Amino acid sequence: MPTFITQGRYTPEAIRSMVGHPQDRSKEVEKLFAASGGKLLGYYMTFGEYDFLIISEGPDEGVAVSSIVAEAAGGVTDLKTVLAIPGPAMSEAFSRAASVAGGFRGPMQAERAPTTQQAH
Repeated sequence: MPTFITQGRYTPEAIRSMVGHPQDRSKEVEKLFAASGGKLLGYYMTFGEYDFLIISEGPDEGVAVSSIVAEAAGGVTDLKTVLAIPGPAMSEAFSRAASVAGGFRGPMQAERAPTTQQAH
């Protein structure tokens, strides 16, 4: 199954609620992914631009997105989800790309007509 990495922020109201009533949000997020056909692989609180990082897997990106959107209804904002590709799988993709890249002509490469010189 594809793996996804999601980052997001909690709203100020959500932060106040968690400070007033400390809780491990990973348990609720895990239930959310399970209910949508996915699996929570990791949940981390982070410092910096984002408040949390979620690593999940599911049959498609819709599982990650729908789970995170449902979470967003509960005080989450600024979500960003990306597909994570393991190193060996990316190596295979690079190998496949190398086998087809030689015949690819980019949009800025004009089609070259064969040149012939005629003798007079």
